[in-house]
Amino acid sequence: LDAARRGFVDEFAAQGYHGAKVIYDFQNAQGDFATAQAIAEKFVNASVDLILAIATPTAQATANVTSKIPIVVTAVTDPVAAELVESIERPGTNVTGTSDLTPVQQQLELLKDIQPNTKRVGVLYNPGEANSLVQLDIAKAAAKDLQLVLVEAPVSNSSSVYQSAQALIGRVDAIYVPTDNTVVSAMESVIMVAESAKLPLMVGETDSVARGGLATVSIDYYQLGRQTGRMALEILEDGKDPAAMPIQYLDEVSLVLNLGAAERMGVNLPSELVDRADVVIE
Repeated sequence: LDAARRGFVDEFAAQGYHGAKVIYDFQNAQGDFATAQAIAEKFVNASVDLILAIATPTAQATANVTSKIPIVVTAVTDPVAAELVESIERPGTNVTGTSDLTPVQQQLELLKDIQPNTKRVGVLYNPGEANSLVQLDIAKAAAKDLQLVLVEAPVSNSSSVYQSAQALIGRVDAIYVPTDNTVVSAMESVIMVAESAKLPLMVGETDSVARGGLATVSIDYYQLGRQTGRMALEILEDGKDPAAMPIQYLDEVSLVLNLGAAERMGVNLPSELVDRADVVIE
């Protein structure tokens, strides 16, 4: 998510907004909804011109606080399911921005390419996150096509991630983590379990591969941030109404592999996959 923030700032700088021309107030709610809402209230009281909300829980907390100040969101999987907008084509609210809906089916197909005998896949997710429920539904449909059985392992907070991951040992052939904010915040716990149990760990985005996940097919969050920055400037410079600005998506995805993680998880990555990977982490 930090990559999305950097992309946003870099897009502003590329359009001449840097130094004294723009004032940023970056605040991190550390995944806590109440904290995010308090931060949003602070921004409203300061009469800011625009609020950038990164990730679904933060976006929801911010939208709860103001219906007047433009809110541009990014890294939100499904803004409609999150009740942030009325529709993708026409938000109808003070919220617009970019979605980070990842290619869930391609990620599960990649898992089968890496380990063809995979039958049962554990899915770690927080049922309180609308973004994760959307991805879970997509994964269920994909699993039928791929003849996979999904074993759900719900978590309530980051401290419960390790226990839920451990509970999958002996029950699954691999672990899948979508772009779930709660689980990703404790990714090291999942990696520890995957390595000790020699289970392939498929993840939803590039940063989780860099941290030690096995592989993903994912969008580039930095480029998503750049795209979000362009939308924000259309509001600030051109006076566009968020209510009439469709939610945007990134079309391009990248295949990312972690060779070190593969070795630690006891996985042999097919050479043809390594050859066509966009990013290979040693």
